[in-house]
Amino acid sequence: MEELMRLDDINMIFTKKIGFMSKNKTFQALKNVNLTINKGEIIAVVGESGSGKTTIGRIITGLIKPTSGELYYEGKKFTGMINKKVHNSNIQFIQQDSYAALNPVKTIYQSLYAPIKTYNKRMTKAEIDEKIVDLMGLIGLIPVDRFLDKFPHQLSGGQRQRVLMARAISLNPKIIVADEPVSMIDVSLRLSILNLMNTLNKKMGVTFIYITHDLATARFIAQEGRIVVMYKGEVVETGNIESILKNPQHNYTKALIRAVPIPDPTLNTFDDIEIEGESY
Repeated sequence: MEELMRLDDINMIFTKKIGFMSKNKTFQALKNVNLTINKGEIIAVVGESGSGKTTIGRIITGLIKPTSGELYYEGKKFTGMINKKVHNSNIQFIQQDSYAALNPVKTIYQSLYAPIKTYNKRMTKAEIDEKIVDLMGLIGLIPVDRFLDKFPHQLSGGQRQRVLMARAISLNPKIIVADEPVSMIDVSLRLSILNLMNTLNKKMGVTFIYITHDLATARFIAQEGRIVVMYKGEVVETGNIESILKNPQHNYTKALIRAVPIPDPTLNTFDDIEIEGESY
């Protein structure tokens, strides 16, 4: 596969102010992370809270800059020389809370119209309207007229998440980072969102970085892709998801598999595991 982005020795250190008389505390969120992202693939980044998975997503999307290390996008150095407009159109971010991500006083039509117009100045209103109708059909919110004039609070969590998908793909990005996109919606609707991501990946060739703590959804979304397992800011394991699930090398991966109810008895055959003082 063709390389789209590469992360070389990425470190991220956050500083937290404790008080006027106290020294600031530092926390290393990422430690020497190396990751290659290829065109048209799906990567599931899995880890517990505080593992660094969301920090990786924010660095990829340009929301934060790493403390050290380099990013390369299509072979060119990325860190410190981002053209924000080009960057935003090529790499999109879908956050966990779909309600917070949409302006509550704007209709769905307005939320989709604004980014398209911003990045496509020459498009007429009629052309944008046609594109919006196509997007709504692609994400499965039909009949279109039923949804465009609604406000975010009038939609379900699953419907709002689909709108975020539509907004993300409206700029024809090459990478979409989806941070826990199904964790706040009803369990019965999660599969439909994951299927939508797979459909967009196949139809548009867009690369998806799926960030989650849920190994079961990671396994589903990245059936033909890769899994990246993170623990305490480090990538501890990466590769074909089925191979890793059946033959994990790192103790944290084994513990993760054991803790999640996956209906496959061959994946839960590990004895008691200890990870740096933690028993599983």
